[in-house]
Amino acid sequence: MKKIAVIGAGVSGLACGRLLSEKFETTIFEKEKKPGGLVRCERIEGNLFHICGGHVFNTKNARVEKWFWSLFDRERDFTKADRKSAVCMDDGRFVDYPVENHVYQMDGSVQRAFLADMLEIASSAKAAPANFDEFLRGRFGRTLYDLYFRPYNAKVWRCDLRNVPLSWLDGKLPMPTVEEMLLANINHSREKSFVHSSFWYPKAGGSQFIADTLAEGLDIVFGAEIGSIEERPGGGWRICGRDFDKVVFCGNLKNLPSLLGTALDGGMAQFAERLPSHGTTAVLCETDPIPYSWFYQPSPAHQSHRFICTGNFAASNNAPGKMTCTVEFTDSIEEDEIERQLSLMPFHPKRLSSRYSRHTYPVQHADTREGVSAIKNSLERRGFHLAGRFAEWEYFNMDAAIASAMACCDRIGA
Repeated sequence: MKKIAVIGAGVSGLACGRLLSEKFETTIFEKEKKPGGLVRCERIEGNLFHICGGHVFNTKNARVEKWFWSLFDRERDFTKADRKSAVCMDDGRFVDYPVENHVYQMDGSVQRAFLADMLEIASSAKAAPANFDEFLRGRFGRTLYDLYFRPYNAKVWRCDLRNVPLSWLDGKLPMPTVEEMLLANINHSREKSFVHSSFWYPKAGGSQFIADTLAEGLDIVFGAEIGSIEERPGGGWRICGRDFDKVVFCGNLKNLPSLLGTALDGGMAQFAERLPSHGTTAVLCETDPIPYSWFYQPSPAHQSHRFICTGNFAASNNAPGKMTCTVEFTDSIEEDEIERQLSLMPFHPKRLSSRYSRHTYPVQHADTREGVSAIKNSLERRGFHLAGRFAEWEYFNMDAAIASAMACCDRIGA
């Protein structure tokens, strides 16, 4: 039986571990003391804290859906919720999400400008957009671009949106036509086509429950400090003094040059080291009751870009008599500044805890996928595979991370 090492016990690593262990002797190495990666949770004063965002499950991938529910009791352990999201505009008014379907909730001047944008887009023959910035302006019009799309995405990505390729968009945003946007506003209809318009969430334990369940029965070495991964002359790899026939790497691609040394081509190593990303400061807060599951904040008055109202996902997420949410900032922010920023926001958020994660948002440029593909192809020929958000440098949600694991295991033969 072949021996396979999986590096990282996040969602992709755990999915790989379960799939591969059906045929191979599989060991997962995880640097933390419990599984989950970006979906890990902690308890703070009785409140569940998603230490990086707020993770839910839903998918339009039939294979992912079938596999996921083969491992969980949907009726016993999960609750289904409709996503109720909004945008908090500069003036403090809330407009339902997606904003382009709810312009009727805005001032008359904005409605007229939006209508003029739609008529211009419908009547003009324009070249296909070459980047994310051109897409936003060309699809939604200048008015919504200035009010929401540009300031919000500038907060999240902190880069020139003209450098972000369109390939990044696959499955991540609604793609309404002019006709669909106008009809939605006329009929006051709600968007139900995008992936997370509804979602499943554990009744207890949040996304940590999902990680813990995926980890059950797997051979996981926690607290594993991997200083190097050695390629064996006769084939295979050595990790922490143990020999493996193949490796599935579900860690951060930027770490591969130091882990592999000369086993990774010098040009590829330099490419990996230069890959840009952003971190996240997640702030667990006690708040006033909030009627949303998420809301987004394009306002330049403060740095936070969204509230994830995890206290509404399951009653067990809150200590008795409390309502909690996670306020998210891009990159690191000092505690004193967090307090000042929170004072500028709605629903009176009061900080309970905060956590900075250095890498959460991979940033793609025009050559990113080509460069990552070259690394994958070079290493796979030698039995070293990449799977997951930061191994493949893709902005994966939970279902996409599982799909990535499945595709990797297919290539291996599981």
